[in-house]
Amino acid sequence: MVLNQTQHHILIAITDHQIRVLLERVLRSAGYLVTVCADRESVITLLQNYPAGNDPPDLFILGERIDPNGGVDLAADLIGRLPNSGLILFVSRDNPELLKRAMRLGVTDYLCPPLRSDDIIRSVRNALELTDRRKEWLVGKTKRTTAGLQRQVDELETLTQLGRSITESLDLDMVLAAIVEAAVRFTGAEEGSILLLDDATGELYMRASRNFQEEFARTFRLPVTDTLAGSVIQTGKPVLLDDQAPQKIKTSYLVQSLVYVPLTLKGRVIGVLGVDHRHSHAPFTDRHVKQLSALAEFAAISIHNANLFSSTRSERNRLETLLTQVSDGVIVTDQDLRLVLVNKVVRELFDLGTENLTGKPFRDIFYQPELVDLVSGDNTALSNRVDLELGEGQIFSTRFTRIPEVGSVITMHDITNLKRLDHIKSEFVQTVSHDLRSPLTAILGYVELVGRAGPVTELQQEFIERVQTSVQNITNLVDDLLNLGRIEAGFDARKEIVPLAQIIRFSSESLKPKAAEKNQVINLVLPDPFPNIVGNPVQIRQMLDNLIENAIKYTPPGGIISVIGDVAQNQVILQVHDNGIGIPSIDLPYIFDKFYRASNASPEIVGSGLGLAIVKSIVDNHQGRIWVDSTVGSGTTFTVVLPLQQPGM
Repeated sequence: MVLNQTQHHILIAITDHQIRVLLERVLRSAGYLVTVCADRESVITLLQNYPAGNDPPDLFILGERIDPNGGVDLAADLIGRLPNSGLILFVSRDNPELLKRAMRLGVTDYLCPPLRSDDIIRSVRNALELTDRRKEWLVGKTKRTTAGLQRQVDELETLTQLGRSITESLDLDMVLAAIVEAAVRFTGAEEGSILLLDDATGELYMRASRNFQEEFARTFRLPVTDTLAGSVIQTGKPVLLDDQAPQKIKTSYLVQSLVYVPLTLKGRVIGVLGVDHRHSHAPFTDRHVKQLSALAEFAAISIHNANLFSSTRSERNRLETLLTQVSDGVIVTDQDLRLVLVNKVVRELFDLGTENLTGKPFRDIFYQPELVDLVSGDNTALSNRVDLELGEGQIFSTRFTRIPEVGSVITMHDITNLKRLDHIKSEFVQTVSHDLRSPLTAILGYVELVGRAGPVTELQQEFIERVQTSVQNITNLVDDLLNLGRIEAGFDARKEIVPLAQIIRFSSESLKPKAAEKNQVINLVLPDPFPNIVGNPVQIRQMLDNLIENAIKYTPPGGIISVIGDVAQNQVILQVHDNGIGIPSIDLPYIFDKFYRASNASPEIVGSGLGLAIVKSIVDNHQGRIWVDSTVGSGTTFTVVLPLQQPGM
């Protein structure tokens, strides 16, 4: 049964039956709700099994014989459990020591024989009145505490919302307006504003406001000197004004009280956040200063974020303008290969029109196999460059570059004219080389006949040998030029299944005597089995001979040359590595050019400068790629990547 909450509930716990009955009859007749217990265990059990939703008894009347210690032990237990309930102690006679102990514990009153109804009712009423006042005080305190906690919760929620606004919104006006509104709400102020420093004029202007007229806020200007807001700018310390007389603060209006706190950004005060009372005499406190200081930090962060965004957007626009107007093609993607920027040159080359391509997958826009292969997959082990041929014979040197944590950039440089000039040069060199072949053969033949025509001196024989050596060198050069011309012209383009591992072994075995002259070692590191490729076996052998012979030439005696094979992404990867003199970084971009020799190559090392050009032409003829990595003094590695099967075969 749920108790009537308007009635006071009294629990009587007395061992004497007659006294218990007397008290119950008197209290019930007075309109109280009474529960009776005869021993300590009954009281404890009753309280432990008390119905949920009901308040505990408002008053306990305990007999001194309810426990061996004169009822004091149970009284102490009940006061500890239910501090808001009153307690009257019934004793059979006056016992000053017992009553002192009881009063120290918080017992409200005591009763002793003879018992009269009026005395009982008066003692109970006094105890209940005291209990009610205690409850009212506690309820009031709880309400005040709850109100304070609720106010703090509301403030924290407001700060959380402001923090979320700062991170989610780049609208500075909206965020600053919300901060000013929160400042007015926290402090109960009549007006609020954010004043920022104008670096151009040195004056403060109103960036956001609450309860100010729009025209006034728009035209407001305040000097820094001789003003309270200016003193905050100069000192970086808050100002709390709460005088009895209104203060004119050089804002053309009077205030009763105000608070200004600084907005600090990177150690520099850029403005102030202020609230004021123009009519009310309500004072501001240090707590309000702390609240405004927290809001001022949010305002400073918002301004900093807005400045960063503005600067970033300006730089982005400048960069986009630059990339749009540059003569090379530029494609920028994010880390997921979604388009970020496609400049005008690329749009024209691929006929992409003016459609907005931002955010679209790269493969949905670009279909060229060479370009897709360059961008997709793991490019750490493969070349990041390819010559891309587009319509009307245009050739673009296309380079793919990954930018960590940003994305990637594809640049396309038109090399059509360079390719055309290179072709013209090759034709000229081939023609001249062919025409030189006959006179060189004649010279060599006549020189050999000199000795047969009659005796020659030792000096004359030395001259003849020098002529023979020079002619032989020129003949070798002519042979290289003609060979290069045939490869570039596409002669002998037949392809067949090439046992690559066998050719690598043949090439290394044929060059081992040359390496042995310099006490060098040629190591082969090939997987087993090593796949065959489709290619021209003569050209593949020539490519390997040139690379290994180059390594022998430019590696000091006692060096090691390694030929390493691998298979990745349906491609064969060959590397020729040496620990020789290396190639200076300034020479690396030109190392495959015709007649080019590294600047640190010794004049004593014989070479035409065509060996690597021939290698490059052979690799290109097999739709492969080649590049070089080198460090001066540590060695050089040439990497050749060839497809396992040629397109269309």
